[in-house]
Order: sequence, then C-alpha cells, then structure tokens
Amino acid sequence: MDTELVGFANPNEVEDDDDEEISNGKKKFAKKSGGFQAMGLNFEVLKGVLKRGYKIPTPIQRKTIPLALEGRDIVAMARTGSGKTACFLIPLFEKLKVRQAKTGARALILSPTRELALQTLKFIKELGRFTGLKAAVILGGDSMDNQFSTIHGNPDIIVATPGRFLHICVEMDLKLSSIEYIVYDEADRLFEMGFGEQIHEISNRLPESRQTLLFSATLPKVLVEFAKAGLSDPVLIRLDVESKLPEELKLSFITCRPEEKLAVLLCLLKNIVKPKSQTLVFAATMHHVEYIHMILDKANISNTFIYSNLDPSARKINAAKFQAGRVKVLVVTDVAARGIDIPHLDNVINYNFPAKCKLFVHRVGRCARAGRSGTAYNIVSPDEYAYLLDLHLFLGRPFHIVPSSGSGNIPEGAIGKMPQSMIEEELSELMCWHDNTTDLINMQKVCDNAYQQYIRSRPGASTESVKRVKELRISQAGVIAEYCDVTPAAADLLSRMKNYRPQGTIFEIGAKPSSVDYTVMKAKRAIHKESIANYHRKMEELDDKAADIAKVSSKKSILPSSSADEISAAFSEIVAPKKRKVDDLYKNIKKKKRTVTRDEEFYIPYAAPDKHTEDGLAVNSFAANADRVQLDLSADNEESRRLQTQLKKWDRKKKKMITVSNDSKVGKIRTESGAWIPATYKTNRYAQWKEKSKVDAMEDEDDEDEHPRLQKLRTTANTHWARHNQKTKDKAKSKAELKRPEQILKARKLLEKKQRKQGRKKGKGQKKGSKRG
Repeated sequence: MDTELVGFANPNEVEDDDDEEISNGKKKFAKKSGGFQAMGLNFEVLKGVLKRGYKIPTPIQRKTIPLALEGRDIVAMARTGSGKTACFLIPLFEKLKVRQAKTGARALILSPTRELALQTLKFIKELGRFTGLKAAVILGGDSMDNQFSTIHGNPDIIVATPGRFLHICVEMDLKLSSIEYIVYDEADRLFEMGFGEQIHEISNRLPESRQTLLFSATLPKVLVEFAKAGLSDPVLIRLDVESKLPEELKLSFITCRPEEKLAVLLCLLKNIVKPKSQTLVFAATMHHVEYIHMILDKANISNTFIYSNLDPSARKINAAKFQAGRVKVLVVTDVAARGIDIPHLDNVINYNFPAKCKLFVHRVGRCARAGRSGTAYNIVSPDEYAYLLDLHLFLGRPFHIVPSSGSGNIPEGAIGKMPQSMIEEELSELMCWHDNTTDLINMQKVCDNAYQQYIRSRPGASTESVKRVKELRISQAGVIAEYCDVTPAAADLLSRMKNYRPQGTIFEIGAKPSSVDYTVMKAKRAIHKESIANYHRKMEELDDKAADIAKVSSKKSILPSSSADEISAAFSEIVAPKKRKVDDLYKNIKKKKRTVTRDEEFYIPYAAPDKHTEDGLAVNSFAANADRVQLDLSADNEESRRLQTQLKKWDRKKKKMITVSNDSKVGKIRTESGAWIPATYKTNRYAQWKEKSKVDAMEDEDDEDEHPRLQKLRTTANTHWARHNQKTKDKAKSKAELKRPEQILKARKLLEKKQRKQGRKKGKGQKKGSKRG
C-alpha cells in the first residue's frame, strides 16, 4: 500500500525549482516569475526590497508572499535561514501602505526573544524605509513608562515579546481592535518557552477579521491544534522539510574526553578555523559561557558573550560588537539558538552537544544561511554519544566512524578524533594558566557544579540509542584526516604504534623460558585460552554488527505520516515543492523493495513510523510531564498528613470542607521576568504615568478638531449618561471607519460559517422533535 506524506515532498521524486515543463522530448520553458517585480508590489515597498539587496525570492518567499497578499491565513514551515522574515514583512507593508497616525497599531509581530525582536525591527526599518510606516518594539526589561509613551504614539507596527506585551495590554486596557495583521514568529519556540497562556490571551483580544501568519522552522503536532483554533481556513506551506539541514552546511564530529574539551576548542579556534572568519560557540550554562570567555581572553582570541541573565543593554552591545565584526568569537547559551541572523557567519561550534535534535538544527542553522556555506564543529564526550546517535536517526544520515588505521575512503561528516599532539600542547598551556590564576580554578569548580545540575535537567536519550552506543566503539575512532598536522607516513606510524598489542605480557617478554614468571604466565594463558578466543570472536562480531548498522542507517526509509488526518482536518490547502519523476531504473529498484510478505493495510507496527522525527520536534513529552506528577493515596508520616489537611478549606456557603486547587497558576499569566500574576492584575503605574505626563490634557487639545456630534457626547462625570454617551461615541467612530475589501470578505466568510453551524443545530433539533412526535 502506497502512503503519501501530506505536506512533504515525496523522497522518490526530485524537487524542481526551475519551473520547466517537458513535452514531446523537448524542453518547453514556462513563463518565469521574474522575482519581486512580478508580485504587484507598491513602488515604495519594491524600492525598499531592492535597496536591501533582495533580487530573487527564495522558494518559501515565492510560495508565501502571493498567498499573504490575497489575505489568506498562513502556516509556513521552511528550513532555517531560508528568508522567512521577508515573507511576512513584504505583505505587511503592502497591506498597511501608508502611515495612519490616529488609527492605532494595525500590525503585531510576536517574537520569542528580545534579540529576534530587535532584528525584526531592524528589517522593518530597512525594508519599509520608503513607506513612512512607524514601528515600535516592546521588550521585557525596558522602562514601562517609555513603552506607555510608545503606545500613545500610535505606531503602525508593534514588535514585541509576549510576556511584556500582555502586561502592557492589562495595564493600559488595550483592546487591540485596530489590529489587522498578526505574525507569530518562531511559533514553536514561543510555545516551548512557556508563552502558551500569553499567546491565547493576546489572541482573544484580537478582532476576528484579522489576518494571521504563523512562521516556524519546525511544525510539531502541538501547533496544528493552535492553527485549527486560532486561524481561519489556513494554508499550510511546507518546503525543504526532507533536508533538515542546508546542503551548504558541512558537519564535523570530534570525540574527546570531558577534560580535553577546552583544549579541542582552542585547537579549533587557533589551527582549524580561519583567522578572519566569525564563529559562534554554544555552551550549556551561563557559567560555562563566562569560563570560556576567560580562557579565550587568556589565549588572546577576541571574543564576547551573551546569556539570558545578562543585562539587556549589555546583551545588545555584545551582539552589536559581533555583528559589526569587531570581535571574531561569540560565546552564547541557547538564548541565541533561534532566529538570529548574523551576516557572513562562517562557523558554529557546539562545545556541549545539544540533548534535543531540534535544538541542534537551530544551533547549526545560524550559519550557511541564504545560500552561503558554513561549517558546524561538534565536540562530543562519552556521555553525549547516545544523543549523537539520536541526531543521526533524526536527520536520516549514515553513522560513520573513522577507522583507527586511517585507511579507506572516509565519507564527510564521519566521527573521529583530533591529533593527540595538538591536544596535549593546548592542555599543557591550560594547566599552566590554572596553576597561576586563582579565578580560573574557582570558575572551573563552579562550571563542574553547574554541569552536574545541567545533567539532571537534561532530557535522556532514547533507550535504543543507549543500547546501540555500547556496541559501537566510538571511543576507538581514528584521527580525522583534515585535522592531521603531521605527514601521512608519520600519522600512519603513530596509529600503528597506538594499535599495537604485544602477544605476551611483561612477565613473558624478555624473560627466560626456565624462569618461574614465564612458566606461571604460560600455564595461566593455557587455562584461559578458550575465554581469550571467545573474546576476540565477540569483538569481531561487534565490528560486523557496527558495519551492518552503518549500512542500514545509510538507507533512507519512506516514513508515512502519523498526523495526516490531523493536518488534512486543519488545512484545506497544502503547498509543496514542484516535483519531477526520476528515471525508470530507480523506480524498478523501489518496486522490488516494496514486495513484502506482510499486508500493509492491516499491519500495526510497535512504534510510530515517524517516531524519531516527532521525538526531535516534540515541545512537551509525556515522560517529562509524568515525572513532575505525584499521587499520594494516603499519608505515611506526620508531615504528609499536615500537607494533606492544608489542601482543604471550609466553604461558608456550602457548609463543608472543599478541596483547594493545587494548581497555583490557574487564571494567571507570566511576565517577562518569569513571575506569575493574575490575568486581571493591574497596578496604578499607567494612571500615575498619565498624570505625570499630562496625557489627558493633550488629548483634550486634540479632540477640539473632532466631529461636532462627538463633542456633544463628551462628558467628564462618571455617571450613567457618561457611560451611555461613550458607547454612542464608539458606535459613531466605528461607522465612520472604512473597511478594506479583504476585511469585508473575511467578515462575510465568518458570518457564513456561523450560519452553517446554526443550520446544523436547527436540523438536529427538528430531527429530535420529529422523533418525539
């Protein structure tokens, strides 16, 4: 039975981006799209796009922008670095067109991190500089008074992080009724960071006639439910999904002992990486970032650093230093793993290997963007081998280990080592620095403690990978040829010396046959002769098994989608790349492979066919959630009994003890600082700011030019008539507003939807009535 993966390109077919048609053996060229000029953009928008340097739209831009210009709701998924930011900014400028000072914000862009929000603001200023549209940014950690002033300035576009923006909405009682265009940038990251409550709360405040665009580098099943609830008849665009990494990205995996990681990092930065190239180094915790920063300063390597607890202004300054090219190395935690576009970034180094496959994709996706080439170096210690195998399963790449002999045709991306002579040289220098600097010794202890805490919170690798890693002898991998700093002959000699195992022990070599030591060892060897033979046979079997695993992993399997029904229910239209058929020989090979004895229609496998992919893309897993849940049936000590009694309280109305909800986060939202506050929580800060800045007086002056009918309805006392007049005033304003054609069309579609639902309900009621009759 042939199953098709909905939304994905078929692996049996090759993507064809040339828009060619073949008929009667001759190439018949279809009309080319012509780039951005053929999209019907305004002159001001097109001028900004061309001035920015964009000439030919990327595949995701070719598919997304025309649909967005039609006013459709879109869920777009494409490989990282494929130009998703321009996909939602160009239709945004085309929709808003010109500045409207008194309307209020008409577009909202939600970003997971402040760096990504600032980068989006920079793009808006560059692409839309000829449109005259005003953009503002609302970020946590900045002054709320300044943000009140910004909102009162009626910007056309607001770029914000969800926590602070919702806090501002609550404080100012913002209705967001003027929002026409909402973008969720890096949507899976928004949900992964725990902004689900804020996103739903903000979505409830938006008008139903809005246009929604949801962009992400990955699309977990969690987001399908959100798209069904929050979007109106959305189109799903999935491009470049089969190749999770860009073709221009080169991978290198270097194994070493944990204590050698710093030495390997210094070897890479000093000897392998080009001196003028820019490098991003990812570490596990903020303490590792500070420690690596101190070491690189000692080594006279220009560098800077970013982590979440760093002051916002310092983060901005350090990021600007790196982007401007004043420093060559930026050491970061995963706060910079998503969405940051650093021009001409050449290399990424994973100092600590990521535990999640999706996180690896986003880390290395910082380089090799928009057609540029790049290299990702990965330093892997023995406790990270299982995650390395999980990654290869997720990517569908063959798992090759460099042989210790160094012979044979070694493919690119094989797992190997760095020459020990290079590592020893850096290790001796590191030991000297630590002996002479107390700060480094103290920081090393802090890092060791932080790593222990990191291991506790790190999700475990799959049990299959943990078992398989024991069979693969990764620690015995040979030296990667391109890192070898000695001549090939010397390298071969060193590898032979390393792998040489003498036949006898020290008691047998050089001893006389008549000596007691020699006689005892020969007798001992004779007793264990069979065990030694069994061990060598077992090692040979393991080598054969490892070779079989490498062969199996190199074969690409066709995975049917487990979420086809969900996707087809959520999206009425799916856009995939154009394809063309491969040659008949390849088809015949595939047909031979499909002849299996089991009946695919009734066969139920033990695991889901896309298990590895979904595990890599998962936002929340059942195992992680189950670990946090505990059920006590009865108390077994005094302390537990006391805690159980605290969970009940006396209800005066019901006249009995009732159980209090143990969930302290019900009806609350999380601010940018991480504190949970009630969704209706409101301080007096906004009122104080209005009084201090005399905003009411300025509004009175502005209202002198209002319509006479609205001026008559203006009253100051908080009475019934004042409230009545305010409602009448709002109605008059809403009637005066002109609706755009796409807004009218969307409102009609929503009305038709409601009428259909009501018709179904009436039909059911009539059937029930007829049954009763």
